[in-house]
Amino acid sequence: MNIWGKRSFLKNLVALSIVTILLFGAVWLISSFVLREGGDLTGRDKLALIKIEGIITESEDIIRQIKKYREEPSVKAIILRIESPGGAVGPSQEIYSEVLKTKEAKKVVASLGGLAASGGYYIASGSDRIFANPGTITGSIGVIMAFSNFQELMKKLGLKTTVIKSGKHKDIGSPVKELTEEERKILQDVSDDIHGQFIEAVARGRNLKIESVKELADGRIFSGKQAKEAGLIDELGTLEDAISYSKKLAGIKGKPKIAQERKEKNLLLRLFREGLLYFNQ
Repeated sequence: MNIWGKRSFLKNLVALSIVTILLFGAVWLISSFVLREGGDLTGRDKLALIKIEGIITESEDIIRQIKKYREEPSVKAIILRIESPGGAVGPSQEIYSEVLKTKEAKKVVASLGGLAASGGYYIASGSDRIFANPGTITGSIGVIMAFSNFQELMKKLGLKTTVIKSGKHKDIGSPVKELTEEERKILQDVSDDIHGQFIEAVARGRNLKIESVKELADGRIFSGKQAKEAGLIDELGTLEDAISYSKKLAGIKGKPKIAQERKEKNLLLRLFREGLLYFNQ
């Protein structure tokens, strides 16, 4: 074999190697994606599990998952596993609203972990059935605003602040000034209005009277056992109990297949997944 033949052979070998690597890579990515999503290739009936964990600061990812499983024909019921102390009002309300929409198409069951309070409970209250452990910390139906004031500290440090504003109340809650009585009333009115929205959402989701919820909505927390006695949850049970109930509710025979998303540690697979999500929107 002459030098030109050797070069041609090497080029073909390199090209074949690259194609082989890409082919195996594509198969691995697709297989990993399917398995990670909890899916299978048979399209058999399954349950979807969505985890809501930590402080609720945004709603986009949870809503995306809820919509995806709501539109997936093979998913017969959705389980929300909530481990959250609550968080921002807006995102909690958006997820709650998505839960209500989903209930029109398929069953939604909430499973409360060690802590599912405030915004976490807000979301759960929209589901068809709520499970909690006897020792779960839940409730906390209320609204809180907290402001710090650094005026005295700034005086000791010899610091001054100059504020230029358009709008009388634009610096309401500023840490460098005291709240006026008028400002306190404005903030209290906002807090009371949001609190009322919370109460109405729980009453609607739990099918309770407004007055009954008001008696429980003073910000106090409840154990799972107390919450059941108060009508805030339906069943004392674990995540497995919630899964078993959902399986029966969906009419699935045998051990149910669980579809769920997991945080992918592999950068390449994560980028692949995010790329799919982007182009599928």
